[in-house]
This record gives sequence, structure tokens and C-alpha cells, in this order.
Amino acid sequence: MNDRHSPVTAPATAPARRSERILERGTYREYLRIEQILTRETTGGLVLLAATVLALILANSPASGAYEALRDQHVGVDIGDFHLRLTLGHWAADGLLAIFFFLAGLELKMEFLTGDLRSPGKALVPMVAAAGGVAVPALLFVAITAAGPPGALQGWAIPAATDIAFALAVLALLGSHLPTALRTFLLTLAIVDDLIAIIIIAVFYTADLRLGYLALALIPIALYALVAHRAEWLFKKHYGAAWLVLLPLGAITWALFLNSGVHATIAGVVLAFMIPVRSRSRYGARYSLAQTFEHRFRPLSTGVAVPVFAFFSAGVAVGGVSGLLDAWSSPVAIGIVVGLVAGKILGIVGATFLVTRLRGAHLDPDIRWVDLVGMAGVAGIGFTVSLLVTELSFDPSDPLHAAAKVGVLTASVLAAVVGAAVLLPRNRRYRRIAEREAVDADADGVPDVFAPEPPAGPGSAADEAPPGGAAR
Repeated sequence: MNDRHSPVTAPATAPARRSERILERGTYREYLRIEQILTRETTGGLVLLAATVLALILANSPASGAYEALRDQHVGVDIGDFHLRLTLGHWAADGLLAIFFFLAGLELKMEFLTGDLRSPGKALVPMVAAAGGVAVPALLFVAITAAGPPGALQGWAIPAATDIAFALAVLALLGSHLPTALRTFLLTLAIVDDLIAIIIIAVFYTADLRLGYLALALIPIALYALVAHRAEWLFKKHYGAAWLVLLPLGAITWALFLNSGVHATIAGVVLAFMIPVRSRSRYGARYSLAQTFEHRFRPLSTGVAVPVFAFFSAGVAVGGVSGLLDAWSSPVAIGIVVGLVAGKILGIVGATFLVTRLRGAHLDPDIRWVDLVGMAGVAGIGFTVSLLVTELSFDPSDPLHAAAKVGVLTASVLAAVVGAAVLLPRNRRYRRIAEREAVDADADGVPDVFAPEPPAGPGSAADEAPPGGAAR
């Protein structure tokens, strides 16, 4: 890169340079798949925003007592030392979010086996950028809270996550016509960010490990994988088959994880990895069972599971203006705000800059560093996973618990503002790029800016699910 503030354009006569770009459009098939995901996530983000606002209103109104009583209502039964009696808040965090992590697991597996991340060259940059976007916020949090109240350091992972649904909802509200290359990078970065968050939760938030229950979980997991592979056609053809056959096995796995000490949401990821990502049957051969499930169950995650979790988790009583000021003055809240707002930008942009220097990679000609800064700012909207890690880091009776939630909510708002301040002034330019990306001079149905489609064959990416629905 000759100029840090301007794009580096590869010569138009050297198509080989396309493979060196780290922010590129890719194939039209990949573009369509991303458009489908972005549309669903954006809609879910708006529902998530509404649930959050409602929770905050209830928690800080005369109805706060009823709200807290509902959240703390116990449901379920304990069978000996097998724990299945949880509050509604915990059912949302441990149970409903397992659906969210199941979808994240499906997306991870598809990306690494059939998507862009199967290419080491393309996978390296978003993985390094995501790692930078996790490490720098965590380090800033540790630096700020090192001399803070006892136990504050337990929240080091809170500012590490990116909430793609909320981020995309913010972009939709702004009306920002982000170039395809930048949106692709944001989605890919969020997918890798989810992987890192999953590893953090599994490794650092596992307490009182009970290996017996974990060993027992291998039985329903094995059965789940066997049935998913052998009866793939059944689950494609009949919508209710998954609910009748796979759901009971998944519920048993989840309950065993819950009692094993490993956070129960990890069960969703493990089960997702058991789903085949390439079609194995002649029925609906164009799309895999992973694509079918992703298409069917994403609305359940974005429209129900995550908003319900947010409703029970985001409702923090701030105690008026004085309480809000006290929370903002807490080192934990400051660490989260600095980590999510400044740390994400420094980590993502800094890591991307270093990788381009080390590998000689180039930005897509339509992308400039200021665009990457705006995208990294939006990536500072942590929310869902940040709130989950808050629940895992601090006891609800600990004052740091409320301070951390205030920090997450404040940081998410500020990150949205920073992203908007950078991206909105460039909207006119983005519209011109969008118009160029729509040009199809050869009338082949594929806009001319997209890379040629790779030849089909074993291991090639599966066709995207059709707009009307996956195979039934």
C-alpha cells in the first residue's frame, strides 16, 4: 500500500491480482448467499432492538417489580443432582441461546468447508482481523480494571464479541449502501468472531467440570450425527421430522452439557457440527441439510431466541441519573466502553493493516481505509454475546453485574454512533458503487464486477437455498 489513506488498485490487465485482495466481491453465488443472510439478520436485529428498549423501560418503571419477578421465576424440576430447574432468565440464556449458537455453528462449518473460509488465503485476513478485534479490547479492559474493584478482571472477555444482527440492523436504519466487499468482510469477520467467542466460553467459563455427564453426552451426539447423515432426505422432505427425531436428541445433549459444567450453549455448536454441509441424498440435491436447517431455523433464532434473551438480560435498573453516572464511573463499565468502541477499531484495522503489509495483499479498489474504520466501529456493537459473558462473569447480586450491562449497552450505542459518523458521509459514494455493481453488460444474469464462477465438482460450494425456501 503506497498511501495509508487511499486504496491501492490492482492493474485491470492482471486478473491474478484479484486473488490477493482481502476485501473483494467474490463470486455471484457467494454474494447471493450473503444477501440472504444479511436480510434475515437485519430483520432480527430490529426485533432485538425493540426487545432491548422494552426491557429497559420495564426495568426502570413502576413495573420493574413485575419484570424482575417474571425474570426470576423458576421453571422445571431437579431430578436428584440433575439440575433442570432454572429461572426464566437462565432458560433464555442457557436454553434459547443454544439455538443462536446452533446457527452460528452451522454457518461456521459451511464457511470453513464450502464457503470462502475454505481457502487459506481468504481465511487468514478475516481470522487475523477478528483475533485483533478480540485481543485488543480484552487487553484494554484488563489495563483499565487491573487496579479496579476485586473480581473486575473476570469480565475481560465481555468487550470481545461482535453482534452481527444488531450491527446489520444499525446499518439498515442508517440506510447505508455498503459496498459488497465491505459487507462480505463484516459478515466473515463476525463469523470468525463467533468462533473465538465459542472457544472463550468453552475454555474460560467452564466450572466444576463433571466428566461423567460429558461422557454420557457422547451417546446422543453420536445418534444425532448418525441420523442426520443417514436420513438427510427425511429432514429435507418433512419439516416436522427434525422436531420429532433430532430435537429430543438435541434436548438430551443440552441437558447433559448443562449439568456437566460446560456452558449449555456449546451443545448447540457441537450438534451443528454433526449436520452434513454437502448434499448426501438425491432428494433436494442442490442444497445440503445444513443449508436447509439454516434457512428454516434462522427466523426462530433472530426473531424469538435472541430477542427473548435480550428482553430478560438487558433490563438493568440504572437507578436514575445518579445511578447511571455511578455505573459509568465504574472501571468495569469504562473498560467495556473503551474496549468495544476504541479497541475494536484499533484491533480490526490494525490487524488488517499488518496483514496487508506482511502478505502484500490489497484492498478492493472500491474500499478505502476510512471505510474499514467505519465497519470496525459498527463491529463494536457487542450486545448478545457480551451480555451472555456478563452473566457468566458476575453474579447478579454483584454491583459489577449491573455496571457491566450498562457498559455493554452504552458501548453498543456509542459504537453505532461512531460507525454512523464515519459511514453516513460516504453514502453518496456507496450508491455510485452499488450502481456499478448492478451493471450486467453481457446480459448473462451475473453482474460484471463479480469473479467467474469456479467449476463445479466434489467439494465445491453448494448452491444457495432458493428465496422461497429450502427443500422440504
